[in-house]
Amino acid sequence: MFDTLKIHTQVLEIVGDLLKVRAQDVEYGSLAIIENPDGEQSLAQVIQLSRDVVSLQFFAGGSGLSTRSRIRFLGHPMQVSYSNNILGRIFRGSGLAIDGGPSLDDEPKVNIGGATVNPMMRVMPKHMIHTRVPMVDLFNCLVESQKIPIFSVAGEPHNQLLARIATQTDADMIVFGGLGLIFDDYHFFRTTFEEQGNFSRTIMYVNLASDPIVERLLVPDMALKVAERFAVEEGKRVLVLLTDMTAYADALKEVGIAMEHVPSNRGYLGDLYSKLAQRYEQACDYKGAGSVTILSVTTMPGNDITHPVPDNTGYITEGQFYLHNRMIDPFGSLSRLKQQVIGKETREDHAQVMNTMIRLYSEAKDAEKKQAMAFDLSAYDHKLLTFGRLFKERFMGIEVAMDLNEALDLGWQTMADCFEPQELLMKKQLVDKYFPATAQTRQQTAGD
Repeated sequence: MFDTLKIHTQVLEIVGDLLKVRAQDVEYGSLAIIENPDGEQSLAQVIQLSRDVVSLQFFAGGSGLSTRSRIRFLGHPMQVSYSNNILGRIFRGSGLAIDGGPSLDDEPKVNIGGATVNPMMRVMPKHMIHTRVPMVDLFNCLVESQKIPIFSVAGEPHNQLLARIATQTDADMIVFGGLGLIFDDYHFFRTTFEEQGNFSRTIMYVNLASDPIVERLLVPDMALKVAERFAVEEGKRVLVLLTDMTAYADALKEVGIAMEHVPSNRGYLGDLYSKLAQRYEQACDYKGAGSVTILSVTTMPGNDITHPVPDNTGYITEGQFYLHNRMIDPFGSLSRLKQQVIGKETREDHAQVMNTMIRLYSEAKDAEKKQAMAFDLSAYDHKLLTFGRLFKERFMGIEVAMDLNEALDLGWQTMADCFEPQELLMKKQLVDKYFPATAQTRQQTAGD
C-alpha cells in the first residue's frame, strides 16, 4: 500500500533510536515507514524539522537499520481507531490492540493531537463527578471538565486510588492511559476493571516499561483524542485517567537528550510546561455536547514538590489531591472548582459540614502536638483527639466508599459523637435540621 509514496534514501546518521534523513515537504509529527536493507519495515515518527533535515524516532528500536535504509513518509500523524467498537478494548501506544479481540482495521480513524478547544465553545464548569471517595466528593469535589493531578510518591497506592475512582465514578465512560507501567500494575488495572463490571465502558491505552519510549509520548494524545470524540459526537461525560505523568515527562527528557537539546532544569527541557499544558488543556465541557475531565497521577521524586514535573503541573491544573501515608491529605489537597457545585448541585449543608470538619481536624492536629509535648489537655482537647481519630478512620482511607449524602450524614454523626451542637459554631438552622436527633436527646438527658 506504500509503493506509491516517495522514497527517501539520504540517511545522514543513526544515533540510538533516532534517524536523520534529508527530505522536504514533511510535516512535524507525521509517520514514516523505514525499510532496512533486508526488507524489514518499522514505524517511526517525525520529532524534529531543521530545514531539510528530518529527525525520526523509531517505535521499536534501530536494530537492523543502516544508512542504506529507505524512508517513506505517510503524510499524516499517528491515528487512532474511533467507534463504539473500541469500548472494552486495550491498545498499546502504537494504536494496535493487545487484548486478542477482533481486528479494528476497518474502523474509522482520527488523527491524534491537534489544537485545544476554542474558549468560545467551552462551558463554565458546573456539574460534579461523583467518585464515592469521601475525601474527594465531600472535601474537594471533582468537577466536570476539571484537570487535576494526584500528587504522590513511590510506594503510595495511587494506582489503587485511580482504579477505585474508575470503578465507582458516575461518569459515562473511562479512558485509561498507562505510561511506563510495569506488568503487575497493568494486570492490576485490567483485572480490576473486569472484576468490577466496568470494562464495557472503559478503553485502555497502555505503554509498558519495556515498550518503546515514543509510544509513551503518544498514549496521552490517543486517550485524549478518543475522549474528545466521544464527548463531542456522543455527548458522553468522559473521565480520562493518566498514570504516571512523571514517566511521560521523563520520556520527553530522554528524547531531548538524544536530540542533544540543552536542558533547562534538572535535565528537563524548557518546553516541559508547554508539553504538559497542551495535554491538560484538552479537558473541556463542550457547549451542547459532553465533557472531558482529566485525573492524572504525578509522582514526586523524593517527595519534592519543587521538582519540575509537579511544579509545572501545579501552575497548569486546577488544584491537586495529595496522597500521603496511604490517605488523601485534607491540608495538601485542593479543588479550585469545588465552589462551582457545592451547595448548588449538592445538599445545602455541604459547605458548612466541609468547612467545620476541616477546622475541627486542624484543631485535633494541634491537640495531638500538645499531647506529644506533655501539656495539660482540656476536656475540649480530648474531644478533638477523639474527633481526629474518627475522622481518619471514617473518611481518609482510600478504601472508604460512600455516596456524598451518606458522607454528609456520617460527618454530622462524627461531629455529634464528639461535640455538643453549640460547640460546632455552625448555622443554627442547619444544626437543628441535620444534627442527629439521638445525639441531641442524649446530650439533653446528660444535662438534666
